[in-house]
Amino acid sequence: MDNDETGSVSALVVGLLMSFIACAGLAVDGGRMISAKVRVSDQAENAARTGAQALTNLRLGVPAIDRLKAAALAKEYLGALGSSGNVETTRVDVCVTVRESVDMTLLALIGVTARQITTRRCAQPVME
Repeated sequence: MDNDETGSVSALVVGLLMSFIACAGLAVDGGRMISAKVRVSDQAENAARTGAQALTNLRLGVPAIDRLKAAALAKEYLGALGSSGNVETTRVDVCVTVRESVDMTLLALIGVTARQITTRRCAQPVME
């Protein structure tokens, strides 16, 4: 009896192992990316809110954002968190963009390296 299927079980095991690593990598590294996205979004949003509190002309009844102070406050907030980002200010809003690189752990085994997470959030003062 001649068996031509020698080693076919080994190929199946290798294929299944690679599929398992890819699925585990998507779960683990995907979860890390979602966590980073939430963290970066929170940082950008809170930095924008902090900057939007730098109001001027309140007594005149025409409130406006002090652009220099707002940018400084937003950057100071990000610095306190150990993060950095771009801050754009106008007289009516403050926008903060934060970027973070997330290194892949399991997906690095199949050639997927670090991914960049970017979030932009804006805040405007609300006068009631």
